[in-house]
Amino acid sequence: MKRIFESAIATVLALGTIQSAEAAQVKRVTFDSQGQALVGHLYLPDNYQEGQQLPGVVVTGSWTSVKEQMAGTYASELADRGYASLAFDFRGWGESQDTVKFLEDPKRKTEDIIAAAEFLTTRPEVNPDKVGGLGICASAGYIADAALTSDAIHSVALVAPWLHNAEIVKTVYGGSDGVTALLETGRKAKAKFQSTGEMSIVPAASDTDKTAIMQEAPYYTDPERGSIPEYDNQFNLATWEPWLTYDALQTATQLKKPTLLVHSESAAIPQGAQEFAQRMGDMATTVWLENVTQFDFYDNPTDVAHATKEVDRHFQATL
Repeated sequence: MKRIFESAIATVLALGTIQSAEAAQVKRVTFDSQGQALVGHLYLPDNYQEGQQLPGVVVTGSWTSVKEQMAGTYASELADRGYASLAFDFRGWGESQDTVKFLEDPKRKTEDIIAAAEFLTTRPEVNPDKVGGLGICASAGYIADAALTSDAIHSVALVAPWLHNAEIVKTVYGGSDGVTALLETGRKAKAKFQSTGEMSIVPAASDTDKTAIMQEAPYYTDPERGSIPEYDNQFNLATWEPWLTYDALQTATQLKKPTLLVHSESAAIPQGAQEFAQRMGDMATTVWLENVTQFDFYDNPTDVAHATKEVDRHFQATL
């Protein structure tokens, strides 16, 4: 089963990022979510002057990532285009603390995004009526979920979106048997934590440690790419149940806010983005880039700039 899972990761999780080239003005900020203090970076244009109110964007990245990775990269790019952009660490990741660590739980992360959007509406740098959400990879579904329930988010952009449902999960994680095995691992980890308070933590990515959940994913292990000092590179095995049972497509039929999807047939699970857009109908706009891998969307300067240009065009029209 491990070989099947590793093959799926190598084939589908071509995930990546670049270290963000910070905008001239970056403010360290904190805000609360569910009683926990979250830490973020608010990116502002180089020429920002106090008193200006800009459109604001909450920017979130791939699973297991921190604010200094792809979220910060895109937040910086958007700041250069005139936005006040917030990248932050979710509860239990990076600098944001919690008693539960390194848990990729869509519900928890969606709650944090809602808190981040509401926080943006209170910032003096932000026009509270012009706040959008940009989700990259796994967090695309979380951004869409947050926009469905939060009045603070008025427009949505999804870049290289990882949008799965039960059918797609089976194709990625080794079929029914593979999914069942991972769910059992996750449930055991959850039960252990509930009974002893001990979390079951393994590396998120490694070239040598076979317990890591991402094998042959060089973005996460390359210090020139995603393996930056701020990256936790940890994974809570209790993640498996909330992650594998998460249906990121169900929001599409209910979301009535303008949504952009930027993806490529060469990137991860394009069928999820296609189905999401189809379910949204006229509320969704799709842009398909040629020969761009998931890693490219994260750390290739040309592709990041191209995707950001499309996001900027979308937000200019809808915020």
